[in-house]
Amino acid sequence: MRKDMEDFINLTGEIKGRVQNYLSGILRAILVGILVLIQFGLIIYLSYKLRGYTIYIYSFIQVLSIIIIIGLVNDNRNSSYKISWICIIAAFPITGHIMFMLWGNKRKSKLQKIIIESIKHGASYYDYNKDTMKKLITKYPSKRRMARYLEESGFPLYKNNKVEYFPMGEDTFKAIFEEIEKAENFILMSFFIVGKGALWDALHPLLVRKIRDGVRVMFHYDDFGAILRTPKDFRKDLEDEGFEVRVFNPIHKYTDKLYMNYRSHYKIIVIDGNVGFTGGMNLADEYANIVQRFGVWKDNAIKVEGDAVWGLTVTFLQMWEMSSGGDTIDYNQFRPTKKFEDNDVFCQVISDGPANNPRNPIESIYKQMIYSAKETLYITTPYLIIEDDMRDALITAAQSGVDVRIITPYIPDKKNVKILTEFNYGRLLAGGVRIFEYSPGFIHAKTIITENAAIVGTINMDYRSFHLHYECGVWVCNDDIVQIIKSDLEKAIKVSTEVTYEIWKSRPLKIKIYQMILNLFSPIM
Repeated sequence: MRKDMEDFINLTGEIKGRVQNYLSGILRAILVGILVLIQFGLIIYLSYKLRGYTIYIYSFIQVLSIIIIIGLVNDNRNSSYKISWICIIAAFPITGHIMFMLWGNKRKSKLQKIIIESIKHGASYYDYNKDTMKKLITKYPSKRRMARYLEESGFPLYKNNKVEYFPMGEDTFKAIFEEIEKAENFILMSFFIVGKGALWDALHPLLVRKIRDGVRVMFHYDDFGAILRTPKDFRKDLEDEGFEVRVFNPIHKYTDKLYMNYRSHYKIIVIDGNVGFTGGMNLADEYANIVQRFGVWKDNAIKVEGDAVWGLTVTFLQMWEMSSGGDTIDYNQFRPTKKFEDNDVFCQVISDGPANNPRNPIESIYKQMIYSAKETLYITTPYLIIEDDMRDALITAAQSGVDVRIITPYIPDKKNVKILTEFNYGRLLAGGVRIFEYSPGFIHAKTIITENAAIVGTINMDYRSFHLHYECGVWVCNDDIVQIIKSDLEKAIKVSTEVTYEIWKSRPLKIKIYQMILNLFSPIM
């Protein structure tokens, strides 16, 4: 009886602690929300107060509108993004102008300058091998353009790799825990979302034990992703335990930004420079199906051993420097300690973010994969909010005889995004693309595969991933690995519901109208 009472007391304390953490995050989010509302309130108040100067204000607005629109039209940013801002400026005089000055103006902030310098510094540690490119071209000649484009974009091609694919988050974390147990020198970890729960309760003491054994643990997370899931003193508590911690883009520092954008969406784990992981998984219970928020949560990831791990290490350290205020570190101390056997598993670690606009190599390589597909093109994405050129590429592939299939969630995590995702089905379905909704629940996996090549990583098929977030992934070129991934996606398709064009057309009128309104703002959602 006493044991039962102790268990009950421990459980009560645990629940109380998690509620306190959640409330702490809620309070931080509310504070930020109040600041944003104050900004909106000041904008509206200013607009109201200026009504008395109608003729002068009208003339000024006309001139300002012309200047802004001319600037936007000639800007090298994405067309959909520019059109959305033009609509806002036209629909909400004064208010729209001030919103654009705060959140749409393309000025380089101090953070952006730090990011650009960090990317350059990290890139100086990359090694390029011409023989590796020659071997890829010999074995997979159809992938020459993609591999060369990625190298020209700053991402070296590696061979001599072992790649293991994990179809679910629970499989991924089991492998991560096993590799952490073996760590001797350092552990690098970066996540978008960090949440306290059963997964953290298992990982945290393991990392603390490793720190006590002399292993260096560098822990990086995005502030927006962790705000509702971690206590106020989360970073300080970790640092007191010996963790080195960096937080990307703290939301309280940049009150002139839309907080949901310009985030680090990275998911990277590197152990001793010899083993690396990336994929869609965040550090929270739902990603390992410990709890079910939206039915079965399907995520995927890959484990990389060999030369390409250095690419993941550099990508992590670049983000670490971005979050360190410009302080630089010597990357060479994180070099791998093992050599992997010679083989023809080719990999390129890719990363992207708003600092690269308008070049956007990740968006470009997605298009190249679509256009290069000959027989098969499978895509998984939790969100499908794409622009005309990406849509046209998918339709062109389908109409050229390629079996184009896209898997999206049946149960959404964000209702408005789901509504907008469904709006994007229409032209794709009419053009011959097949779309499946993952019936068991929510598919969070981010994958694109063609013959011989695949990308697994953090990249959603939406504007935010292609233009507004910092993303990463691994391009893999190998028949065996791609077949394993394809088999998993075929299993997912078997338990999914296919959406037909007839079903899509039959949605209620009010949904159609709402979708059209939402679509105006899709690039900034």
